[in-house]
Amino acid sequence: MLKIGDFSKLSRISIRMLRHYDEIGLLTPKTIDPFTNYRYYGEDQLPVAGQITALRAMGFGLSTIGEIIRSYDDPNKLAEFLNVKRAELQAEAEDVAHRLLLLETAIKRLRKDGNSMKYNVTLKTLPERYVASVRKVIPAYDQESTLWGILMSETASMNLQPADSCLGLAIFHDEGHKESDVDVEIQMSVKGNYKNTENVVFKTVSPTVIASVTYKGGYEQVTAVNEAIANWINDNGYEFSGPMFCIYHVSPAQTRNPDEFVTEVCFPVRKK
Repeated sequence: MLKIGDFSKLSRISIRMLRHYDEIGLLTPKTIDPFTNYRYYGEDQLPVAGQITALRAMGFGLSTIGEIIRSYDDPNKLAEFLNVKRAELQAEAEDVAHRLLLLETAIKRLRKDGNSMKYNVTLKTLPERYVASVRKVIPAYDQESTLWGILMSETASMNLQPADSCLGLAIFHDEGHKESDVDVEIQMSVKGNYKNTENVVFKTVSPTVIASVTYKGGYEQVTAVNEAIANWINDNGYEFSGPMFCIYHVSPAQTRNPDEFVTEVCFPVRKK
């Protein structure tokens, strides 16, 4: 039999942790002296202590380690635990690698342009949403308000219920920038079910992976924002996969002061 101090030295587990393992039933002493409360371990418990240390090094929590220890005589069950942990660690490694790539590209951009962090690019998924949509060819981009006017007038009697996370956005469907006759679609997310009108179509939009920048101020910043997103997409191994759109978090309908506008410029993307 080994005193707790000797067992601690041989197993390379601190006395504090051995006492904790005892408290949670993970590794209990062979016997405890009723008069001195000294803990005594058996030499045959050293392999179990080694298994616990190895499993902790793999990233398993103590509660899971207890289950694994009880399954050590079942190779299939043990393999199942190990395969699950491997999958978790691989996912974590991919996430860390992605974050490192973002940091590296941000550092490179910062070295090239000290102001590159003015617009922070975010990769995210816009969830599925049910929208009221109006799409038309209008004379110019600055006449987008006519589409919102159509949406409001044709649904005025329908008592539209905004979605819990209501988004108002404009999608620019033309392949490139145009001076006139631009193909623009506006969408407002709503909840419920409604019948189409002459110009308003109600539809469900699938989830969309986007690279986006949210900025405050006038729309003259859009070109610089687009450049920041284009550089991010190139640096991080993505490519464009759909028409660009803008989400209006604070729009001209809410304030006449351009300095108070809050706009999110979004580009659907996919990995190359």
